[in-house]
Amino acid sequence: MPRVFDVVEAPDMGPNDLVLRFPPRGAGDFRLGSQVIVRESQAAVFFRDGKALDVFGPGRHTITTANIPLLVNVLGALFDGRSPFTAEIYFVNLREFPDRKFGTDQPIPFRDPDLGIVRLRARGVYAMQIEDPRLFVENIVGQQGLYESSRIEEYLRRTLVSRLLDLLGETRVGLFDLPALYDELSAGVRVRASEDFTRRGVRLKEVRIVAITPDEETERAISERAAMGAIGDMNKYLQWKAARAMEAAAQAGGEAGAGAGAGLGLGAGMGMGMGMAQMIASALGGAMQTGQAPSTPQQPSAPSPEAPKTPEAIRELLDRLDMQLAMGQISEATYNRLVEKWQKRLEELEGKGE
Repeated sequence: MPRVFDVVEAPDMGPNDLVLRFPPRGAGDFRLGSQVIVRESQAAVFFRDGKALDVFGPGRHTITTANIPLLVNVLGALFDGRSPFTAEIYFVNLREFPDRKFGTDQPIPFRDPDLGIVRLRARGVYAMQIEDPRLFVENIVGQQGLYESSRIEEYLRRTLVSRLLDLLGETRVGLFDLPALYDELSAGVRVRASEDFTRRGVRLKEVRIVAITPDEETERAISERAAMGAIGDMNKYLQWKAARAMEAAAQAGGEAGAGAGAGLGLGAGMGMGMGMAQMIASALGGAMQTGQAPSTPQQPSAPSPEAPKTPEAIRELLDRLDMQLAMGQISEATYNRLVEKWQKRLEELEGKGE
C-alpha cells in the first residue's frame, strides 16, 4: 500500500549536493495538511508529469489549496480534501558552489602554426549558483532527466568544455603562446557559457583556465625539436662529426696495418684510413653544396666485425655509426642492430679489463 508522507524535508543536504529528490525513487503520496520543511539556502520544487509546479522557499509550509494552486489545477478536485496525490519534491541547494573542476576527458586536436596538429589537455575551475529553482528543475530534471548531483555537474562541465573547444579552434596562436591568453580564454568561456547556464536557472559566476598542456606524444615531439635546435648549425655539426670519423678511421687503419707489419703494414693502414676519410669528406662536401643528405658511398655500410680490437676502437666505430645515420648512409634499423652488437662487445671487453 503506498506510503503517505505527512512531513517532507531534506536535513542531510551537503555542500556538494545540487539537488535532492524526495522520495529518492518513484513518486511520493502527499495530501493536504502535510508539512514541508525547507531550510535556509534551500528551495522545494513540486514536480509532476515532467513539469515543475509550485516552489516553496525557506520555512515550514502546510500543503493547502491556497499555497499549491498550480498543483491543484493540474490534479483537479481532490475529492474529500484528504485524498493523497502523487508528486515529487526536489530540494534545490541555493548556496554558491565555488572551485568546481572541469576539463577534457581525452586529448583534443589543436592546429599549431609551427608544430602542425598537436593534441592538448585543458583543465580549469568555475563557480556557479542556482538562481531560479523552477527553471533549473524544469530544464535539468524535466528535459535532461538528471536528478543526481554528479550527473548534473558532468552535464554542466561538458557545456564548459564545449565552449572552450570553440575558442581554441578560433585561436590563431601557437601552443607556446596559449599560457599568455589564459585570462582572455577564461573570460571568453564565461561569456559564451553564461547564456547556456542562465537558460537552466544557473548563474555562472567565475571561470578560470588552470592549464593547457600537450599529451605525452606531443611532449616527446617538442623535446626532439628542442634538441635539434640546441645543435644549432646542422652543417657545422656534420663537419664536426666528419672530422671525428676521419680521425677514428685513420687510427683504426693504423692499428690494422700494425698487425700485418711494422713498416709497409702501417703505411697500408694509414692509406685505408685516409681513403675512408676522403670518402666521408667527399660525401659531406656534396651535402654542403646541395643542401641535401650525402649519398651513400660505394663501401660496405657495416664495418668489418674483425676490425675493432680494443674498447677505444669500438667507441670510435660507434661514433662513425652515429655520423653515418645522421648523413643518411645507413638505415635506422641497420644502425640499431650494429650499435647493439658493438655495444655488447664493448661491455665484454671492459668487463675483462682489456
